[in-house]
Amino acid sequence: MEMKRNSPCWCGSGLKYKNCHEKFDEKMAYYAAKGNIMPDRSLIKNKKDIIGIKKSAAINNGVLDLIASKIKAGMSTAQLDQLAYDYTVSHGAIPAPLGYGGFPKSICTSINDEVCHGIPDESIILKEGDIINVDVSTIYHGYYSDASRMFMIGEVSEEARKLVEVTKECLQIGIAAVKPWGHVGDIGAAIAEHAHKHGYSVVRDFAGHGVGKEFHEDPIVSHINVKGTGMMLVPGMVITIEPMINAGDWHLYIDADNGWTSYTKDGSLSAQWEHTILITEKGVEIISQ
Repeated sequence: MEMKRNSPCWCGSGLKYKNCHEKFDEKMAYYAAKGNIMPDRSLIKNKKDIIGIKKSAAINNGVLDLIASKIKAGMSTAQLDQLAYDYTVSHGAIPAPLGYGGFPKSICTSINDEVCHGIPDESIILKEGDIINVDVSTIYHGYYSDASRMFMIGEVSEEARKLVEVTKECLQIGIAAVKPWGHVGDIGAAIAEHAHKHGYSVVRDFAGHGVGKEFHEDPIVSHINVKGTGMMLVPGMVITIEPMINAGDWHLYIDADNGWTSYTKDGSLSAQWEHTILITEKGVEIISQ
Protein backbone atom coordinates (compact mmCIF):
# COMPACT_ATOMS: atom_id res chain seq x y z
CA MET A 1 0.00 0.00 0.00
CA GLU A 2 1.36 3.41 -0.97
CA MET A 3 2.06 5.69 1.98
CA LYS A 4 1.13 9.36 2.07
CA ARG A 5 4.06 11.55 3.08
CA ASN A 6 2.30 13.03 6.12
CA SER A 7 0.82 9.74 7.31
CA PRO A 8 2.30 7.93 10.34
CA CYS A 9 5.17 5.74 9.16
CA TRP A 10 4.46 2.04 8.68
CA CYS A 11 7.27 1.13 11.08
CA GLY A 12 5.30 2.24 14.13
CA SER A 13 7.72 4.99 15.15
CA GLY A 14 4.94 7.59 15.36
CA LEU A 15 6.85 9.87 12.98
CA LYS A 16 5.50 11.13 9.69
CA TYR A 17 6.41 8.87 6.80
CA LYS A 18 8.40 11.64 5.04
CA ASN A 19 10.55 12.04 8.16
CA CYS A 20 11.07 8.33 8.74
CA HIS A 21 11.13 5.60 6.08
CA GLU A 22 10.25 7.42 2.84
CA LYS A 23 13.85 7.57 1.54
CA PHE A 24 14.44 4.05 2.84
CA ASP A 25 11.48 2.76 0.80
CA GLU A 26 12.77 4.56 -2.29
CA LYS A 27 16.07 2.73 -1.90
CA MET A 28 14.26 -0.57 -1.34
CA ALA A 29 12.28 -0.04 -4.56
CA TYR A 30 15.48 0.79 -6.45
CA TYR A 31 17.17 -2.46 -5.42
CA ALA A 32 14.00 -4.51 -5.89
CA ALA A 33 13.74 -3.25 -9.48
CA LYS A 34 17.23 -4.64 -10.08
CA GLY A 35 15.99 -8.10 -9.12
CA ASN A 36 17.29 -8.28 -5.55
CA ILE A 37 15.48 -10.24 -2.84
CA MET A 38 14.25 -7.64 -0.37
CA PRO A 39 13.20 -8.15 3.26
CA ASP A 40 9.58 -7.82 4.28
CA ARG A 41 8.75 -4.70 6.29
CA SER A 42 7.99 -6.92 9.28
CA LEU A 43 11.74 -7.63 9.57
CA ILE A 44 12.64 -3.95 9.97
CA LYS A 45 12.90 -2.92 13.62
CA ASN A 46 12.02 0.59 14.77
CA LYS A 47 13.69 2.44 17.65
CA LYS A 48 11.31 0.98 20.23
CA ASP A 49 12.00 -2.55 18.99
CA ILE A 50 15.76 -1.99 19.09
CA ILE A 51 15.60 -0.68 22.64
CA GLY A 52 13.57 -3.75 23.64
CA ILE A 53 15.99 -6.17 21.96
CA LYS A 54 18.94 -4.44 23.63
CA LYS A 55 17.33 -4.79 27.07
CA SER A 56 16.82 -8.50 26.40
CA ALA A 57 20.43 -8.75 25.20
CA ALA A 58 21.75 -7.12 28.36
CA ILE A 59 20.23 -9.97 30.37
CA ASN A 60 21.42 -12.54 27.85
CA ASN A 61 24.97 -11.19 28.04
CA GLY A 62 24.73 -11.22 31.83
CA VAL A 63 23.92 -14.92 31.80
CA LEU A 64 26.96 -15.69 29.67
CA ASP A 65 29.19 -13.47 31.83
CA LEU A 66 27.98 -15.32 34.94
CA ILE A 67 28.66 -18.70 33.36
CA ALA A 68 32.09 -17.51 32.26
CA SER A 69 32.91 -16.65 35.88
CA LYS A 70 31.73 -20.02 37.26
CA ILE A 71 32.39 -22.70 34.67
CA LYS A 72 35.08 -25.25 35.60
CA ALA A 73 35.96 -28.91 35.61
CA GLY A 74 33.77 -30.94 37.97
CA MET A 75 30.59 -28.93 37.30
CA SER A 76 27.60 -30.61 35.74
CA THR A 77 25.89 -29.01 32.78
CA ALA A 78 22.72 -29.04 34.90
CA GLN A 79 24.46 -26.63 37.28
CA LEU A 80 25.16 -24.28 34.38
CA ASP A 81 21.51 -24.52 33.37
CA GLN A 82 20.38 -23.64 36.91
CA LEU A 83 22.68 -20.61 36.99
CA ALA A 84 21.19 -19.42 33.71
CA TYR A 85 17.61 -20.00 34.80
CA ASP A 86 18.02 -18.26 38.15
CA TYR A 87 19.76 -15.22 36.65
CA THR A 88 17.23 -14.87 33.83
CA VAL A 89 14.08 -15.06 35.94
CA SER A 90 15.57 -12.84 38.68
CA HIS A 91 15.87 -10.14 36.00
CA GLY A 92 12.24 -10.50 34.97
CA ALA A 93 12.98 -12.44 31.80
CA ILE A 94 12.28 -15.91 30.37
CA PRO A 95 14.80 -18.44 29.00
CA ALA A 96 13.70 -18.74 25.37
CA PRO A 97 14.75 -22.39 24.88
CA LEU A 98 12.76 -23.66 27.89
CA GLY A 99 9.78 -25.50 26.43
CA TYR A 100 10.53 -24.34 22.88
CA GLY A 101 9.42 -27.21 20.67
CA GLY A 102 9.58 -29.37 23.78
CA PHE A 103 13.20 -28.53 24.64
CA PRO A 104 13.49 -29.34 28.37
CA LYS A 105 16.15 -26.89 29.59
CA SER A 106 17.01 -23.18 29.68
CA ILE A 107 20.27 -23.30 27.71
CA CYS A 108 22.09 -25.59 25.28
CA THR A 109 25.41 -27.09 26.37
CA SER A 110 27.29 -28.83 23.56
CA ILE A 111 30.56 -30.57 24.40
CA ASN A 112 33.42 -31.70 22.14
CA ASP A 113 31.82 -33.60 19.20
CA GLU A 114 28.34 -32.22 19.94
CA VAL A 115 27.55 -29.65 17.24
CA CYS A 116 24.59 -27.97 18.94
CA HIS A 117 21.48 -28.41 21.11
CA GLY A 118 23.19 -30.38 23.86
CA ILE A 119 20.77 -30.86 26.76
CA PRO A 120 22.08 -30.04 30.27
CA ASP A 121 22.03 -33.00 32.65
CA GLU A 122 23.21 -33.79 36.17
CA SER A 123 25.11 -36.80 34.85
CA ILE A 124 27.18 -34.77 32.36
CA ILE A 125 30.27 -33.54 34.24
CA LEU A 126 32.78 -31.19 32.67
CA LYS A 127 36.32 -32.48 32.71
CA GLU A 128 39.78 -31.11 31.99
CA GLY A 129 40.34 -30.78 28.24
CA ASP A 130 36.68 -30.39 27.25
CA ILE A 131 35.49 -27.63 24.96
CA ILE A 132 31.88 -26.59 25.45
CA ASN A 133 29.50 -24.24 23.67
CA VAL A 134 26.92 -22.57 25.92
CA ASP A 135 24.03 -21.15 23.89
CA VAL A 136 21.76 -18.66 25.68
CA SER A 137 18.55 -17.04 24.42
CA THR A 138 16.34 -14.66 26.38
CA ILE A 139 12.84 -13.22 26.13
CA TYR A 140 12.28 -9.89 27.86
CA HIS A 141 8.93 -8.14 27.48
CA GLY A 142 8.37 -10.00 24.21
CA TYR A 143 11.80 -9.28 22.72
CA TYR A 144 14.34 -11.99 21.94
CA SER A 145 18.14 -12.07 22.06
CA ASP A 146 20.51 -14.92 21.26
CA ALA A 147 24.25 -15.58 21.70
CA SER A 148 26.70 -18.35 22.48
CA ARG A 149 30.30 -18.67 23.60
CA MET A 150 32.90 -21.40 23.66
CA PHE A 151 34.67 -22.30 26.89
CA MET A 152 37.85 -24.35 27.21
CA ILE A 153 37.97 -26.35 30.44
CA GLY A 154 41.43 -26.30 31.94
CA GLU A 155 44.24 -27.32 29.62
CA VAL A 156 42.90 -28.39 26.25
CA SER A 157 44.66 -29.96 23.29
CA GLU A 158 46.26 -27.74 20.66
CA GLU A 159 43.75 -29.15 18.17
CA ALA A 160 40.84 -28.06 20.34
CA ARG A 161 42.32 -24.63 21.08
CA LYS A 162 42.94 -23.89 17.42
CA LEU A 163 39.41 -24.93 16.45
CA VAL A 164 37.87 -22.67 19.11
CA GLU A 165 40.04 -19.73 18.05
CA VAL A 166 39.49 -20.15 14.31
CA THR A 167 35.73 -20.51 14.83
CA LYS A 168 35.72 -17.18 16.68
CA GLU A 169 37.67 -15.68 13.79
CA CYS A 170 35.01 -17.06 11.43
CA LEU A 171 32.34 -15.23 13.43
CA GLN A 172 34.33 -11.98 13.37
CA ILE A 173 34.99 -12.30 9.64
CA GLY A 174 31.31 -13.03 9.03
CA ILE A 175 30.31 -9.90 10.93
CA ALA A 176 32.89 -7.84 9.03
CA ALA A 177 31.31 -9.03 5.76
CA VAL A 178 27.95 -7.47 6.69
CA LYS A 179 27.38 -4.17 4.91
CA PRO A 180 24.15 -2.20 4.74
CA TRP A 181 22.59 -2.98 1.35
CA GLY A 182 24.83 -6.02 0.99
CA HIS A 183 23.61 -9.62 0.82
CA VAL A 184 23.14 -12.52 3.23
CA GLY A 185 25.38 -14.65 1.02
CA ASP A 186 28.33 -12.36 1.75
CA ILE A 187 28.40 -13.69 5.33
CA GLY A 188 28.61 -17.37 4.50
CA ALA A 189 31.10 -16.83 1.70
CA ALA A 190 33.52 -15.07 4.05
CA ILE A 191 33.10 -17.61 6.85
CA ALA A 192 33.54 -20.65 4.61
CA GLU A 193 36.65 -19.23 2.98
CA HIS A 194 38.34 -18.75 6.35
CA ALA A 195 37.27 -22.14 7.72
CA HIS A 196 38.38 -24.02 4.63
CA LYS A 197 41.72 -22.21 4.64
CA HIS A 198 42.40 -23.88 7.99
CA GLY A 199 41.24 -27.29 6.81
CA TYR A 200 37.92 -27.19 8.66
CA SER A 201 34.38 -27.79 7.44
CA VAL A 202 31.27 -25.65 7.91
CA VAL A 203 28.05 -27.20 9.21
CA ARG A 204 25.28 -26.85 6.65
CA ASP A 205 22.30 -28.28 8.54
CA PHE A 206 22.00 -25.29 10.90
CA ALA A 207 22.23 -21.56 10.28
CA GLY A 208 21.86 -18.11 11.74
CA HIS A 209 18.57 -16.27 11.47
CA GLY A 210 16.63 -13.10 12.00
CA VAL A 211 15.68 -12.46 15.62
CA GLY A 212 13.98 -9.87 17.81
CA LYS A 213 10.21 -10.11 17.78
CA GLU A 214 10.36 -13.90 17.42
CA PHE A 215 12.97 -16.51 18.33
CA HIS A 216 13.59 -17.33 14.66
CA GLU A 217 12.75 -14.92 11.87
CA ASP A 218 13.82 -14.55 8.25
CA PRO A 219 16.35 -14.49 6.76
CA ILE A 220 18.15 -17.80 7.13
CA VAL A 221 21.84 -16.93 7.48
CA SER A 222 23.80 -19.82 5.99
CA HIS A 223 27.45 -20.02 7.00
CA ILE A 224 28.49 -21.43 3.63
CA ASN A 225 27.21 -19.41 0.71
CA VAL A 226 27.96 -17.39 -2.41
CA LYS A 227 28.85 -13.69 -2.22
CA GLY A 228 26.26 -11.35 -3.66
CA THR A 229 23.36 -13.81 -3.30
CA GLY A 230 20.35 -14.07 -1.01
CA MET A 231 18.24 -11.46 0.71
CA MET A 232 19.58 -7.93 0.96
CA LEU A 233 20.72 -6.81 4.40
CA VAL A 234 19.18 -3.43 5.13
CA PRO A 235 19.29 -1.04 8.09
CA GLY A 236 16.90 -2.07 10.87
CA MET A 237 17.34 -5.81 10.42
CA VAL A 238 18.56 -7.86 13.40
CA ILE A 239 20.21 -11.21 12.72
CA THR A 240 22.35 -13.84 14.38
CA ILE A 241 25.61 -15.09 12.94
CA GLU A 242 26.57 -18.39 14.56
CA PRO A 243 29.04 -20.49 12.56
CA MET A 244 29.42 -24.12 13.59
CA ILE A 245 32.83 -25.32 12.46
CA ASN A 246 34.00 -28.94 12.53
CA ALA A 247 37.56 -30.17 12.70
CA GLY A 248 36.57 -33.02 10.38
CA ASP A 249 33.65 -33.53 8.01
CA TRP A 250 30.55 -31.31 8.08
CA HIS A 251 28.02 -34.14 8.23
CA LEU A 252 26.17 -34.73 11.49
CA TYR A 253 23.46 -36.83 13.06
CA ILE A 254 20.83 -36.09 15.71
CA ASP A 255 20.50 -38.17 18.87
CA ALA A 256 17.62 -40.58 18.28
CA ASP A 257 16.79 -40.76 21.98
CA ASN A 258 16.37 -37.07 22.84
CA GLY A 259 15.64 -35.77 19.33
CA TRP A 260 17.76 -32.65 19.87
CA THR A 261 21.49 -33.07 20.32
CA SER A 262 23.48 -33.17 17.10
CA TYR A 263 26.90 -34.81 16.82
CA THR A 264 29.61 -34.79 14.17
CA LYS A 265 29.18 -37.94 12.13
CA ASP A 266 32.91 -38.69 12.17
CA GLY A 267 33.36 -37.95 15.89
CA SER A 268 35.52 -34.89 15.25
CA LEU A 269 35.45 -31.80 17.45
CA SER A 270 32.97 -28.99 16.74
CA ALA A 271 32.87 -25.37 17.89
CA GLN A 272 30.43 -22.46 17.61
CA TRP A 273 30.31 -18.77 18.50
CA GLU A 274 27.20 -16.62 18.09
CA HIS A 275 26.42 -12.91 18.18
CA THR A 276 23.21 -11.00 17.54
CA ILE A 277 23.84 -7.95 15.38
CA LEU A 278 21.86 -4.90 14.28
CA ILE A 279 22.40 -3.61 10.76
CA THR A 280 22.64 0.18 10.67
CA GLU A 281 23.15 2.81 7.98
CA LYS A 282 26.84 2.92 8.91
CA GLY A 283 27.51 -0.78 9.36
CA VAL A 284 26.69 -3.11 12.23
CA GLU A 285 26.24 -2.99 15.98
CA ILE A 286 26.82 -6.08 18.09
CA ILE A 287 23.88 -6.41 20.48
CA SER A 288 24.34 -9.79 22.14
CA GLN A 289 27.63 -11.65 22.46
